[in-house]
Amino acid sequence: MKRTLFFAFFLLLISATYAQNYPHQSNVLWVTTPDNTNWLYKLNEEAKVTVSVYEYGILQDGIKISYSLGPELMPADKSGTVTLKGGKAVIPMGTMSKPGFRDCQLKVTLNGEEYKHHIKVGFEPEKLTPYTQFPADFVSFWEQAKEEASGTPMEVTKVFVPEYSNDKVDCYLVKLQAYRKGSFVYGYLTIPKKEGKFPVVFSPPGAGIKPMNPMKDIFYAENGCIRFDMEIHGIRPDLDKERYDEISRAFGRDNNSYLVNGLDNRDNYYMKKVYLACVRAIDYLTTLPEWDGKNVIAQGGSQGGALALVATALDERITACAANHPALSDMAGYKAGRAGGYPHLFTKFEGMDTPEKLKTLEYYDVVNFARLIKVPVFMTWGFNDDVCPPTTSYIVYNTLKGKKEALITPVNEHWISLTTRHQILDWIKGTLQ
Repeated sequence: MKRTLFFAFFLLLISATYAQNYPHQSNVLWVTTPDNTNWLYKLNEEAKVTVSVYEYGILQDGIKISYSLGPELMPADKSGTVTLKGGKAVIPMGTMSKPGFRDCQLKVTLNGEEYKHHIKVGFEPEKLTPYTQFPADFVSFWEQAKEEASGTPMEVTKVFVPEYSNDKVDCYLVKLQAYRKGSFVYGYLTIPKKEGKFPVVFSPPGAGIKPMNPMKDIFYAENGCIRFDMEIHGIRPDLDKERYDEISRAFGRDNNSYLVNGLDNRDNYYMKKVYLACVRAIDYLTTLPEWDGKNVIAQGGSQGGALALVATALDERITACAANHPALSDMAGYKAGRAGGYPHLFTKFEGMDTPEKLKTLEYYDVVNFARLIKVPVFMTWGFNDDVCPPTTSYIVYNTLKGKKEALITPVNEHWISLTTRHQILDWIKGTLQ
């Protein structure tokens, strides 16, 4: 019980720390309010935002704020300054003639210290469509890849982890052979201690090479779900942070990133084995004697949200999917003169804009997998997210043709609250057969 209470407090602290609109332990609070309460506008409708700044909780007046305006993740097309009068200033954000988002970047200097903030508003984003094309042989490519990978024996090592177990949950560290012989992934498996049969939740990881801690989502198993938190690199998830930092420097950043490794060829791209390892994880989870034999849910955020959607398209055993701000979505969208999806290949990497790489991306982009999904999907995302921008989340959601539900939280940057995390679990429970 003490362990659970500690981690609940820890999660609340993390949520506060990463809620970038309201920085943890900052002297300054920005309040930005669009004139449309849902932060959404019609095409060619003028948007305005009212800005206030508090220091130590005291409303500031008579100070200058500088701003720049432009399409999301694109160069600014307007800039200027406003002065707070009566504690407020109104900034005209302009409009858009095509669906998308405009971003208002704000800066103020108080006592010699510069503070920044931003706010995005949308213009008929429900009409956004993918730039990414759907290859004619997309389905056959992945069917063949799955068939080849299925011939790899499913070798499993499962070790009890007492430090992540409690009176309600047993936790195991699993090593699973996937894709090819000698290629492994790891994951933490948490299973309810009580007698019975349970749905399984497959949860792939966010981007990066980093340690894993299953305690942040142990409430799934405490609420009657088997959960598998998988890593994708074949690296033990219980290594110390220093070791992970060494690996990340070698294989997780800039043009050395695994996200661009082998991108010139669809068969050699690193993410091929990652996508197929997701299917192998479902192979394993559906053999568990504790599984209820019916329900398999894919759930994740950011890169994990992308992989959850990919797995749902690739594996008909998955009965529902929950994804927040999915990465790897309409990645080539920059070619259309607007924001593209994480990892922002055309703005943060060198040499990515080639015909070969663009063609490979079509086989790995989440929007093309979204076209194939038939089961219920829950998605949630925020407008102020610059990592996985709302443009690309909308594009994925708009592409889904089956039963779907969205929780849109405009103020969010690249985070979701603890409350939303539990709402996702509630939605999952509502889909169970």
